[in-house]
Amino acid sequence: MKRWHFLLFVLPLAGCDMSAPQATTGQPGEAAPAYGSVTMSGDSMHLADFRGEVVLLNVWATWCIPCRKEVPELQALHSELESRGLKVVGVSVDASGSEDAIRSFAQEFGMTYTILLDPGETVSSMFRIQGVPASFLIDRDGKVVWRRLGPFEKNDPALRQALDTAL
Repeated sequence: MKRWHFLLFVLPLAGCDMSAPQATTGQPGEAAPAYGSVTMSGDSMHLADFRGEVVLLNVWATWCIPCRKEVPELQALHSELESRGLKVVGVSVDASGSEDAIRSFAQEFGMTYTILLDPGETVSSMFRIQGVPASFLIDRDGKVVWRRLGPFEKNDPALRQALDTAL
């Protein structure tokens, strides 16, 4: 009888592929999680769509005071480095039904980069973050090369170095 219990335990494990890739969490050196959401116009967009370009992914909300301070720097980076291949992508984690507030916020701050809507905060669970803002620099191969939880400062030297290397 004991032998039968052993087989019931071992046989299901025999089919497991222990070499399968592990889920990523947005840590530097890892591949970026396979994140996607919808734009303000309702189009579906995924990080994989940006393969071959450098992405600065910024998670924010309209009610977040540090986010308000950081947006002008994100816009400046977008304007300065878009021609070199930088794509700034903002992910709003505002509640569902906040689209008008998000549009007003974007207009007030002159945001011309891509904004994704994520009221369910899928980005937070995939990148293992709590709170906003949070930013991730993803290189042309889809690997996270810089991560900041909380706001970054204007001309942040670590971000600038990561951008120079990635671009």
